[in-house]
Amino acid sequence: MAKHPETNAVRIQTKKTGEKEHSTPLFLTSSFTYDSAEDMAAAFSDDSLDVNIYSRFSNPSVDEFIEKIASLEGAEDGIATATGMAAIYSTFMTFLNQGDHIISASAVFGSTHTILTKYLPKWGIEASYFDMNKPDRIEALIKPNTKILYVETPSNPGLDIIDIEFVSALCKKNNILFVVDNCFATPAVQQPIKFGADLVVHSATKFIDGQGRVLGGVVVGKKELIQPLYLFIRNTGPSMSPFNAWVLSKSLETLFIRMERHAASALQIAKALNGHAKLSSVKYPFLESHPQYAIAKKQMSNGGGIVTFELKGGIEAGRNFLNSLQMISMTNNLGDSRTIASHPSSTTHSKLSLEERAAVGITDGLIRISVGLENADDILDDILQALGK
Repeated sequence: MAKHPETNAVRIQTKKTGEKEHSTPLFLTSSFTYDSAEDMAAAFSDDSLDVNIYSRFSNPSVDEFIEKIASLEGAEDGIATATGMAAIYSTFMTFLNQGDHIISASAVFGSTHTILTKYLPKWGIEASYFDMNKPDRIEALIKPNTKILYVETPSNPGLDIIDIEFVSALCKKNNILFVVDNCFATPAVQQPIKFGADLVVHSATKFIDGQGRVLGGVVVGKKELIQPLYLFIRNTGPSMSPFNAWVLSKSLETLFIRMERHAASALQIAKALNGHAKLSSVKYPFLESHPQYAIAKKQMSNGGGIVTFELKGGIEAGRNFLNSLQMISMTNNLGDSRTIASHPSSTTHSKLSLEERAAVGITDGLIRISVGLENADDILDDILQALGK
């Protein structure tokens, strides 16, 4: 009998030890033993994921986390990595060769931008950017050697949203691999594969962990696409640690209820801040003023846990605001149980030029709020008192 995603997040458990434990134990081992020399030889005779050989290849704790994420995303299979950036980089390196071309939304995380502009060109791989607010211009960028189209939706930090179904149709028409970073939404809010994405990547460090404890990344999709990714990660080594996988697997048990609370508080805060005298704009996917509000409502079950706003007064106002906060944390992470404020232009996207930041809506006064699990009124009170100063 098919179960709801919330149930699978709690109930999928891949391996028991025979001790009748209620919760899957942690498998902290670097390698695994065999009953015979023949069994050992057979384990190395193919490149399948079916036999545990070495924890860089596969591990029961990691397998459980992957199976849960794949189930929640509606994917056939997946592979976990040490970090979210390892998941993105491994995807690019697996499916791109010298002479290939990748198209990316210009609104992407700063480290992803660095890979696209600094490292991929070293191996003869060309990248082109498009504005997520002008999806009709994507097709003009497609070349015969275009192999991947990559987007974050909602984007970091500008909360731009793109119609996944529209982009998927374009990619299928041109035989391009469509990769979606679903970090801001999580599978509790959005499942890009249902709208036509080929691969979905996550920084599990963020909302999937939900408490700022461990690093991790994951890629899910069809088995035929995950197999070459598995071989790349198996041989190059950016594998997820069993301990982190165990923590993340337990985190998934509360993902749906956490995202509901994050989103409810974020919407309350966005509505309360909208029109504030110290702000020139407030952005949240489920605010009707969001430019892609209709698309967000189509492909997301709620607006997620991130709110951004533009302070009047630029960098000076942004720093004054952060320095005036009394409860909200200042850190470059997001998706924590604790509310976090950051100033992207001086931190996560500081390596971008002024022109590059402006092109993706990262202005000097932009503040990103990752809304936590505290009482929404307390979060709002701290934001308002800081604005008052």
